[in-house]
Amino acid sequence: MKRLISFSIVITLLFASCSEDSRMLREALKAAGDNRIELETVLEHYRTVDNDPQKLAAAEYLIANMPAHYSYRNMDAMNDFYDKALDILCTGTVEWQRDTLREIGDKYYARAAQDLVSDVEVMTSEYLIYSIDKAFEQWKAQPWSKHLTYEEFRDWLLPYKVTEKQSFDAWRDILPQHYTDSLSILPPTDVARNTIYGAIETVRNEIHIKELDMKFVIFWKDRNGLPFLSADTWIKMTYGDCRNFVDMGVGTFRSLSLPCCVDRVPLWGRNNNGHSWYVFLSDQGREEKTINSLIEPAGKQFFPSDRFPKVLRVSYTINRRVMKYLKTAKHPYKFELCEHDITDHYNLTSDIDVKLFDHARPKDKYVYIGMFSAVSDGSWRVLDFGTVRRGKAHFEKMGRNMLYIALDYDGVAFTPISNPFILHPNGDVEYITCDNSSHRSVTLKRKYYQTLEDMEMRCRLLGGRIQCSNRADFRDARTLYTISSTDIPDKIQLDAVGKYRYWRYMSADSTYGSIAELGFFDKDGQMLTGTPIANIEATPDTVLLPFDNDWLTNFEVGLNPNGNWVGMDFKSPKAVASVRIIPRSDDNDIHPGQKYELRYLSSRGIWKSLGRRTAVDNVLQYDNVPVNCLLWLKNHSGGTEERPFIYHGPEDIVWW
Repeated sequence: MKRLISFSIVITLLFASCSEDSRMLREALKAAGDNRIELETVLEHYRTVDNDPQKLAAAEYLIANMPAHYSYRNMDAMNDFYDKALDILCTGTVEWQRDTLREIGDKYYARAAQDLVSDVEVMTSEYLIYSIDKAFEQWKAQPWSKHLTYEEFRDWLLPYKVTEKQSFDAWRDILPQHYTDSLSILPPTDVARNTIYGAIETVRNEIHIKELDMKFVIFWKDRNGLPFLSADTWIKMTYGDCRNFVDMGVGTFRSLSLPCCVDRVPLWGRNNNGHSWYVFLSDQGREEKTINSLIEPAGKQFFPSDRFPKVLRVSYTINRRVMKYLKTAKHPYKFELCEHDITDHYNLTSDIDVKLFDHARPKDKYVYIGMFSAVSDGSWRVLDFGTVRRGKAHFEKMGRNMLYIALDYDGVAFTPISNPFILHPNGDVEYITCDNSSHRSVTLKRKYYQTLEDMEMRCRLLGGRIQCSNRADFRDARTLYTISSTDIPDKIQLDAVGKYRYWRYMSADSTYGSIAELGFFDKDGQMLTGTPIANIEATPDTVLLPFDNDWLTNFEVGLNPNGNWVGMDFKSPKAVASVRIIPRSDDNDIHPGQKYELRYLSSRGIWKSLGRRTAVDNVLQYDNVPVNCLLWLKNHSGGTEERPFIYHGPEDIVWW
């Protein structure tokens, strides 16, 4: 009886699925409007002219999901212009190319870039038939894809585009002509060549080398303007972000019938940014994850020290969960319709039920889960939607070891409806409740957690010396101070030692001279100026960097670990009362002269200020701070690398 019931359920689900597919196909044809004849021509072609059931199924699949995909209305004109512009601008620097094309795009194509049209309204029968036939031809002919099932082929190779707004061009023919030199010279008997990994690695390396020859630069914190989205522009592009680079790579791999797709994390667990990479299906049927666009070979462990709340796979297939949400939500938020949650492919996840505020009255049956984002001034970046069950918000497949909050949405703004909470590595949920009944003093030296790399750079100052001399070669150098701790004050006070013409920071051996900033001050606190000097191995440009007031530029002698120094020739003897030495870092230490504001999250989920102040040294002190609350130190002078934290003491700060 149990087997009969199970079989009945399976049959019911199969028919329901088939019915849904048929409904989606009918709706797509209806949505095509005047373009319906083009799509019906494709279906008729595979029913009569090329009577192949799998190709017909592929055409039905592509058309059924086509309404969710979109293009520029004047796509060909825009890509043709950018293609020709790249030829004209190729002699300039990459930064100049980017800025010039962005300016042109802003001036002439800003409105056109917003004029999008569904593919179902503009797809031609000629292009769709070409794309399907080409994909099937490669699937059957290439050694790297013959073993794929139809479903794997459909998901990893078949789609006529890799990314939205991509041109309807012959990318399956154009890209292999440009990126298969290395693959073509490998003998057919080569072991690696006959594996998906070997072929992808050969092509990836060739792409990387050719892009280096073109001086490709990844601008991931800047606005790059309109992306390159045709095969002709992909092979000429010299700049972009990680997603642009990955899209081009996936297009190239698929053009060779190498099963590949794009995965992305919208927001790292303790970072304000996201990332995209490619993943491919190996001969063993494993999803092989890469890490760094096309720069690094596959095989490295995927970001073992990072945390990611959600991983999304960019797909051609409509996500029916999201489709249902968009149709039934009272105030729908824009979630991508063709991205699928695969967080559990990457790390441990939990389905969680979140306690809501007693006063919470969600405005819809859907609620949301978010993470802190300093980029949007401390608002919560939405990751996913969930539902309310018995007074609790239910969310699925949430990455662990992260700080979250439940949110309500009224169509305009998101409002916290729960305390922030930590989803611990073991799956336990811990709520952070603000205690206004007791207060404490807080001492802060940073606004962002410190990485091991930052700490190692700070440790390079240990053993460094402040020296003075009246000889340019420092043969009679006098050591006034030796750094013995990484806890360095903003200004190191020196005993009165008289006047000297030459002053320097002499680094310890094995440290390459690493230092970000160096400043010499008189007894009144005024900075003394002169001519920067350094040991002979340092380049002229490098010598200037410790005096440019930029904590992210550094003096370092890369090929010489020992005997490095940098300092100032004052042209005449000067008395120096104090010295500022800034280690190489991420510039998230407290910066004297910059304006800060400490905020705490109240019991109703609102950030409240504990006051603004200008830092006079490298430490900030706040009194009357509520205990056990979530804190956030905002820098109003610049920078967005800020994370919330829980303060237990000066050396016990838990960053989220």
